[in-house]
Amino acid sequence: MTADIRTPTVRSAPCAPILSTGMLLPGGASRMALVRVLVVDDQAPFRRAMKSVVEETDGFEVVGEADTGEGSLEAAVQLAPDLVLMDVHLPGIDGLEATRRLQALARPPVVLLLSTYDEEAAEGFVAESGAAAYVTKSAFGPDRLEALWSSAGT
Repeated sequence: MTADIRTPTVRSAPCAPILSTGMLLPGGASRMALVRVLVVDDQAPFRRAMKSVVEETDGFEVVGEADTGEGSLEAAVQLAPDLVLMDVHLPGIDGLEATRRLQALARPPVVLLLSTYDEEAAEGFVAESGAAAYVTKSAFGPDRLEALWSSAGT
């Protein structure tokens, strides 16, 4: 009997230069640091949708993506994102367990859980995993992303 071993997929997006808060640019202008985002979902259409929201939101950039819980852990170690958009249901370890493990990192990212459950039904997800918040995939947009990031105490 052989074990079924899957290698998680970790993709990193090309990174734009990240400038520190208050760094002076040519001409004396200053620019805030970009929030580095890792997108985690096992379904490519949802990853594309989350990436699109991030790209439409000023001050945020996608630095990578993963399609499994294990892949999210590897990507977080490699890419050191500030924020992880984590699907609850993933192959292998689920998003809740992956979030718990991310919280144990020396520099844990803020994790926002996403799924199709309504927000009332998913209240326990945040408490159980240590995530900063939960939002339904249908309610996730640029305004919601900015509000959730702000409320996470960042």
